[in-house]
Amino acid sequence: MEDRVLSTEPQAAVAADTEAAYVAAKTRPTNTVLLERILSSLDEDKAEDVVQIDLRGKTAIADFMVIASGRSTRQVAALAEKLSDRLKHEYGIISKIEGKSTGDWVLIDTGDVIVHVFRPEVREFYQIEKMWQPGMTPNQDGA
Repeated sequence: MEDRVLSTEPQAAVAADTEAAYVAAKTRPTNTVLLERILSSLDEDKAEDVVQIDLRGKTAIADFMVIASGRSTRQVAALAEKLSDRLKHEYGIISKIEGKSTGDWVLIDTGDVIVHVFRPEVREFYQIEKMWQPGMTPNQDGA
């Protein structure tokens, strides 16, 4: 495969890309394996207040949602970038990322799992986890 990638012939590059896509599709993790890898990635990079929400049966947008905080705009952007890179290299998953340039609230869509990474002040303002947790509304304290 390496010889085809380094070849100057366009067909060789297409064949290598097709083969890589096939291998990645065969090794695509289950939604729970993907969730565990996302949680471990966030833990490795020192994300704070990580919450996972099971969305199965509640919506068709994803099976799980993960919400985490970073201490600064720089850490929020770095958490998103490293997570996206790990999923691409380990599973061939190309994640869609929104908000990385500002670093206040970054959304990473991996398909089966949606990840939100916030600065703490922004997370407190939007309180999105309260919209998805049973019996909670955005104006409740949780007590």
